[in-house]
Amino acid sequence: MIRKAAVEGGVVAGIPAADPRITAFKGIPFAAPPVGKNRWRAPQPVVPWSGELKCSEFAPISMQHIPGLDQNNIYTREWNVDPEIKMDEDCLYLNVWTPAKSVDDKLPVFVWYFGGGLQEGNTAEMEFDGERLARRGIVVVTVNYRLNVFGFLAHPQLTKEQPDAPTNFGHLDQQAGTRWVKRNIAAFGGDPDNITIGGQSAGGMSVSVQLTAPQNEGLFKKAIIQSGMMADVYSRTLMPIHTLAEAEQEGVRFFERLGVKTLEEARALKAEYIRDKLNELRLFFGTVDDGIFQIGDYQKNLMEGKRWKAPLMITRTESEFKSVLRADSMESFRARAAEIFGGDAEEFLQYCGDDLEQAVKRSAFSGIELSARALQHFDEKLGIKEPIYYAVFDAEIPGWDNPGTFHSVDLWFFFETLAKCWRPFTGKHYDLARQMCNYWANFIKTGDPNGNDADGTPMPLWKPLTDAEPNAMYWKDKPVPVVDEPDGLMKLLLKTYIRKS
Repeated sequence: MIRKAAVEGGVVAGIPAADPRITAFKGIPFAAPPVGKNRWRAPQPVVPWSGELKCSEFAPISMQHIPGLDQNNIYTREWNVDPEIKMDEDCLYLNVWTPAKSVDDKLPVFVWYFGGGLQEGNTAEMEFDGERLARRGIVVVTVNYRLNVFGFLAHPQLTKEQPDAPTNFGHLDQQAGTRWVKRNIAAFGGDPDNITIGGQSAGGMSVSVQLTAPQNEGLFKKAIIQSGMMADVYSRTLMPIHTLAEAEQEGVRFFERLGVKTLEEARALKAEYIRDKLNELRLFFGTVDDGIFQIGDYQKNLMEGKRWKAPLMITRTESEFKSVLRADSMESFRARAAEIFGGDAEEFLQYCGDDLEQAVKRSAFSGIELSARALQHFDEKLGIKEPIYYAVFDAEIPGWDNPGTFHSVDLWFFFETLAKCWRPFTGKHYDLARQMCNYWANFIKTGDPNGNDADGTPMPLWKPLTDAEPNAMYWKDKPVPVVDEPDGLMKLLLKTYIRKS
């Protein structure tokens, strides 16, 4: 087993996981602390240490609202359970789980970006334990990154000071963490030439961002986007992307609310004061079109083929992120339909009916489904050959709250960490989780999710999505592969989205 590794900065010492064949390294620094003059700067080189760095505990989480306080929030019940969890601006650390016996093993590597709207989240969440995936011969890495105003502030003074990296520090942290993996993962028995990046929600969106970042050539071979894409014809986006000029003005207004005028004054403030002011004002800071790291809209770039080519896995849950056409009267509903669909408006209205409440409900669709179908269509048109594997999580989820397939619940299954959850999962759930984790591991290894289950029998065949054969995998009580022909509304939405793209 690899219990120690020499990496940039020094030697790190890990600990046996619950399965002693796996070594866990928690809290490895991959960049200098982003504090003081490094606040609102691109990640800087790691500060070396002497002796062995004991990596037995997760590092503090990024600055964000204190988790675990809102007991009415489903995510507080699921995993944001600890208000006492350590939080610090010094947060640029990553975690590694390795099953390698030797540095010569050259095992496939999975780099994970957590979700949370770019405002919250952390690598210490219970569901992100990498041990079960590592048991399948994968070196698993989870990367922490800066969030909210700490990760995505823009300001004219920042642009003047550092024109090559004026904002998007959280995404640059993800990039720096992945680059660290490329340079150092061989010390953990990983193959730097077989890296897959993955993420869910804002983490999935971050995968899309990294796929379209010009600087990432050769950094990874495959990508997994879970609940992190959103195509819409009703004008809704998953998360807004501001221009640099717009974001700079938001930064100016935030400095005014902090009571400072200069970058030097803002960097002298305590991180807790900035966090609390941000939470008080309920402001959102996210991805910025800075023309350097993020050029334009990442979703548009994906559809236009302006991305690093790689096999993709795109997944969603059945009940999350439904888009609807909202209106306060049938008259305005019809007017919006005419504006959006033009000559196809009457067809759309036939699907929706004449009662406003019912019409709004019937207009609902999954923006992630539309994204996957549209991306495949454009890929075929552009001659892009790398496959897209599309899946829907639609399992029965137990619990007194009757939550349905809520956003993020599939994470318990992909990481096969159901035993950490309070929900009364039964045998069928554990069987499903085992197979979903198998599909994940196979894709990470080869770019093809198919293979055998633990008993040696082949799992249900998951075919790529194509225009001619819109294949999908539905995870219900068990994996169910289907040819998922779009219904009439989805066909119209797809036609409209393609026409307007």
